[in-house]
Parts: sequence; C-alpha cells; structure tokens
Amino acid sequence: MIRNYWWPGVTRDVGKYVHGYDMCQGMKNRMEALAGKLKLSKVPEKLWTYLIVDFITKLLLIAGKDATLMVCNRLFKITHFVATTEGTLAEGWCNCSETMYRSYIGY
Repeated sequence: MIRNYWWPGVTRDVGKYVHGYDMCQGMKNRMEALAGKLKLSKVPEKLWTYLIVDFITKLLLIAGKDATLMVCNRLFKITHFVATTEGTLAEGWCNCSETMYRSYIGY
C-alpha cells in the first residue's frame, strides 16, 4: 500500500482498517507458540474419589436458604444440589457430604 499510495497517517489508517476487517483477523499469523496436544484426564477408578464442589451464592432467600452447594462425582457425573446458607462452615459441609455419601451407598 505504501509503495503506491501515501498520505499523512497512512500506517495508522491501514492499521485501523486491518484491525476491523474480519478476513484480515482470521488470516493473521500467530505470534505465540501453539499450546500442544490436549491431555486426557485420568478417569477415577472408584466412586467418590474425585469430587467437584462449588458454592452458588447470592441467591434469593427462600425458606431461609440463600446458597446452593453443588457436589459432582466425576466418575458417574452424579450431581447433588443442597440448599444451604452462605455462612455454612466446614462442619456443615462435612455433615452434608456425609449425608449424601450414606444415602448413595445405602448405609
């Protein structure tokens, strides 16, 4: 472009055009190295050996509960949702998880 045309601010104007043009953005060379191949996660061998736990907070107050505890077993993708309060301590979480474990295995 600069070989054939020139005006004050040509590089800035061309840069703006290229930045806004989808085809140019898709064809642009990557400056960073590729991330590599994805590695598969190891599959747990026993039930309840690998859990994903998350608190969902800042919910509307319903029946004195304003949060949800989500516990997911990675082996079978079994998910339990427990209504709780935002101030639940570790002892309360242990009681919830023990109750879920016992109800699942039938003790």
